[in-house]
Amino acid sequence: MSTSAASRVFRVGLTGGIASGKSTAAKFFGALGVPILDSDQVAREVVEPGQPPLERLVERFGRGILTPDGHLDRPALREIVFSDPRARADLENLTHPAIGAALEARSAATGGPYQILVIPLLVEKNLSAHVDRVLVVDCDEELQIRRLLARDGSTRAQAQAILDAQVPRSARLKAADDVITNDADMSAVQAQVAALHARYLEFARPPRS
Repeated sequence: MSTSAASRVFRVGLTGGIASGKSTAAKFFGALGVPILDSDQVAREVVEPGQPPLERLVERFGRGILTPDGHLDRPALREIVFSDPRARADLENLTHPAIGAALEARSAATGGPYQILVIPLLVEKNLSAHVDRVLVVDCDEELQIRRLLARDGSTRAQAQAILDAQVPRSARLKAADDVITNDADMSAVQAQVAALHARYLEFARPPRS
């Protein structure tokens, strides 16, 4: 991601821990007409069959990471990299440049009053320089665990291990310009999104000459 801030639309990087409510917040922004660019969606697209990143992953991890029809077997790859920091670093080095380039191209082509870029690893990968505001969706860690248990059928130990592998909640909040608290009902999140939307429209408005 290298496009200068002066030559592109105002961008808000939306991030948060797993099961914090990033998708919910993004949905409410989208309902207000704001373009939503999801880095996870882009990440899936760059490893479709025939794409160079997938070929590089097969060279590194072997054909065991492919399904019989040639698609990436995400659970198989996740099993390899989750407990192996070197393998995880290789995965990121082989895919992140392509994800960043594709996200930049999509941002440049999309326009809008401003854009929401959903980037789960924004804080972990120090990507705040590529957006104009960092928006963190936050909730209590115990609530994250309960949501993971309900959503994914995880055990408490599995849910805790996922949280422990992420950047601490305190680090995310320290990096935030804005915070959405998602510990009540959806109407509370929607109200916070509406208030931020008004602010972001102001921030994105070109200065008067």
